[in-house]
Amino acid sequence: MTFDDVIGQEHTKSRLQQMIADGQVPHALLFCGPSGCGKLSLAVAMAGQLCPSPLDIHFTYPVIRTPNMSAEHRAVSEDFSEEWNHLTKDGYYFSINDWLREMGATTQQAIITVGESETLIRKLSLRPSVGNHKVSIIWLPERMNGECANKLLKLLEEPPMGTIFLLVCEEPEHLLETILSRTQRIDIKKLKTEDISQALSARCGLAEDDAHNIARIATGSWLKAIQMLDTENENSQFLDFFMLLMRMAYIKHTRELKKWSDEVAGFGREKQIRLLAYMQRMIRENFMFNFHQPELNYMTSQEADFATRFARFINERNIVKINSLLDICQRDIAQNANSKIVFYDMALQMIILLTNPEKAI
Repeated sequence: MTFDDVIGQEHTKSRLQQMIADGQVPHALLFCGPSGCGKLSLAVAMAGQLCPSPLDIHFTYPVIRTPNMSAEHRAVSEDFSEEWNHLTKDGYYFSINDWLREMGATTQQAIITVGESETLIRKLSLRPSVGNHKVSIIWLPERMNGECANKLLKLLEEPPMGTIFLLVCEEPEHLLETILSRTQRIDIKKLKTEDISQALSARCGLAEDDAHNIARIATGSWLKAIQMLDTENENSQFLDFFMLLMRMAYIKHTRELKKWSDEVAGFGREKQIRLLAYMQRMIRENFMFNFHQPELNYMTSQEADFATRFARFINERNIVKINSLLDICQRDIAQNANSKIVFYDMALQMIILLTNPEKAI
């Protein structure tokens, strides 16, 4: 991948290229930005310009433990190199959820283990095969466990000669302060609507109007734009679950709500968290729909169609309480609470919030 393959982000491209041209590349850069902005693509493009040989570019990424691994084995990136190569063959625009699916994860959460830091130390101790640089790209370093983070810190404090670290992060607040202090941070903004629109037309063959409409709803994320091209994507499933929950809660059909809860409980925890985040977005969008200003809404045609009938039930009396309820659910699921209990309790509380919000706790 080269800088020409990166969508938009012209200012950041110029800044990175100038660093390389001036020979002023820091030993550790921290690329921070939201999902879908192209930060990993920028890091890979920069690594390609620094290293003539791909053998001198080393990738680190979160992985899972599979059933066939021994109890003593600490999963490392090399265990999933085939899956990584398959996912990246068409580029470096993907999310952690895409990566989890590629690895075949079910309920596991992906992390970077201390075994990874030991492997990295071994790799970076070797001389570059060509040129003067080796580049270590660490994708989602916030998913390092504590022991791994401390070993990485030592590498950043005393980097092997010729090594440049490119950390690609979405949640820098979860990194050690000492790691943050030893990197130069580059904040990458969401993509411009016109950049996404142009890329959709050029890469996907969309008509100008269709490309602009999708780009606007994508709100700065190339990943969202691509997902919207697939009518069978996960959000379509989430919309069905959201509509069913709201309909059954409104008519107080507790038996159907129990079925709904049991079905959602069958998802992996990562997917459950994504569903809750999607429902929060739908709650916000339906609230804004009541203002009758289309420029404030970012929904697909299917989502907007449901909003024409449902939005009036989301108002100033209940929107804060509903969002708070969904926040609590996300926290509980992330902390491995019993998902059947969490979702059924949430569904029952939704009855009150939709039909009699003044009585909600």
